[in-house]
Amino acid sequence: MLNENIAFIGAGNMARSLIGGLVADGWDPCALWAADPNEDQRSLVSQQWPKVHVTPTNEEAIAHCEVLVLAVKPQVMAQVARPLAAQVQARKPLVVSIAAGVPSEAIERWLGGDLAVVRGMPNTPALVGSGATGLVANARVNEQQRDLAESLMRAVGMTVWLTDETQIDAVTALSGSGPAYLFLFIEALEDAGTQLGLPRETARLLALQTAFGAARLALESDEDAATLRARVTSRGGTTEQALAVLEAGGLRDLMQQALTAARNRSHALADQLGRD
Repeated sequence: MLNENIAFIGAGNMARSLIGGLVADGWDPCALWAADPNEDQRSLVSQQWPKVHVTPTNEEAIAHCEVLVLAVKPQVMAQVARPLAAQVQARKPLVVSIAAGVPSEAIERWLGGDLAVVRGMPNTPALVGSGATGLVANARVNEQQRDLAESLMRAVGMTVWLTDETQIDAVTALSGSGPAYLFLFIEALEDAGTQLGLPRETARLLALQTAFGAARLALESDEDAATLRARVTSRGGTTEQALAVLEAGGLRDLMQQALTAARNRSHALADQLGRD
């Protein structure tokens, strides 16, 4: 059983997903702490995992940790982190932030400096154990700490390590915002199927299962997406006709423009959030 002490600052949806994933992976729940001023959030943790420690004060949770997970809203990160600096400096835990848009340098600065910091960008499918998280470590993170951070985030899905923090903005644009793009595509499939005469519920179920099945097939296949697409596309058939319409409509260029816009906004927000 894994038993490094982990303190979660914030006990919202993502923190609870991580706690659940860790416990399911065999982490000792008695080694987990969740701090949140909101009694309802603490109660949700206690109801699901009675052995996980809950507290309204961040300081009590930090007093026991080797790993500090910052799971608060980006807009309040500075005001949450600054009062913890002295205690964090005394313990020197591995700091893992899953707050979107907040640079590692700013987090380290607010906590007093000279800290091992891993910044993660998970996405909402982590809530059902199917997340995708980009991770980047600063120079003070050692191999053992990298493994620990990876174990933490793999509890809710797959992880990839980035070589440079500037790549986080691209991860935010692709996988961070990506579920919304796919939800929109599913919504469009459902609407189109309905307009072609299918009952709404039938169109919805077919769109959802098609998206799920295609993603699973791509994940479990050794072939890339282009090859899988080609295998579905018979010359002169229905799929070829539909794909021709999508290509003529500029789907690829539109997706590039969308991700670029999201990437640029992510970069601007990081500048803004890290300026304080």
